[in-house]
Amino acid sequence: MGSLTATVAPPTGSNVTPSFRTFGAIAVAGFRRHATYRQATLAGLVTNTVFGFLRYYVFLAAAGTAGQVAGYDRAQLATYVWVGQGLLAVIAIWGWTELADRIRTGEIAADLLRPVHPVTSYLAADLGRAGFAALCRLMPPVLVGVLLFEVYLPRRAATLPLAVLSVLLALVVCFGCRYLVNATAYWLQDVRGPMTLWMLAGNVLGGLYFPLSFLPGGLEALLRYGTPFPSLLQIPLDVLVEREPLPAQLGLVAVQAGWAVALLACCRLVQRRAERRLVVQGG
Repeated sequence: MGSLTATVAPPTGSNVTPSFRTFGAIAVAGFRRHATYRQATLAGLVTNTVFGFLRYYVFLAAAGTAGQVAGYDRAQLATYVWVGQGLLAVIAIWGWTELADRIRTGEIAADLLRPVHPVTSYLAADLGRAGFAALCRLMPPVLVGVLLFEVYLPRRAATLPLAVLSVLLALVVCFGCRYLVNATAYWLQDVRGPMTLWMLAGNVLGGLYFPLSFLPGGLEALLRYGTPFPSLLQIPLDVLVEREPLPAQLGLVAVQAGWAVALLACCRLVQRRAERRLVVQGG
């Protein structure tokens, strides 16, 4: 698939800074691009909804007659599952390989001549994709959960805006991880190995298969604060179901923000080193 930027200008090493208008135009292009995949959207929606039922009943079995497990009651588990199923397409832990494919084919050379830095360009396009997913892949599973099950509704006024911010940060964290995995193609050419490891770690340690609070406390804390994976799904969902007091929730969102900044900086650093590698190779 081709890049969403179309203007050729000075290379990324220049001091050209894209305007908000340019960033917005790329995001809109990303939205429109994914809006054309209607059959894939419907198929993914049905799949996520079916697996939502399976996950919820597994969690109910774990809760047992006590009606509670790892600090989640049944209503919180319902919200955790159904909002989590909707967020799968928004956060998109799946194997995005567009950058790696362009590196392998050499098309990345065209990206490096454009006035928008590749990290900025792909981030804008990903935000557009996430906007479409929020409309068409997030809301339907949430509505299914609300209509068929007793879900937990936030009781604090600050929870909803904080949850929205947490989801945005989760999207940036996930993009940063995916970009770094794709960037290994500058050195490895074939990214199937790193991509498989990323998807496995992202799904398991991100809180998709089970809440990380099911793990021993020390291991959970190590994963939550020492790795970016819980910032993908676990933290946004915990914020939404108000599992922690508000000060603790603010701390978790701050952890997300730290990972987002660090990963974007790392993406730019890796991209700069990769461009030097291409120059050395005569690319």
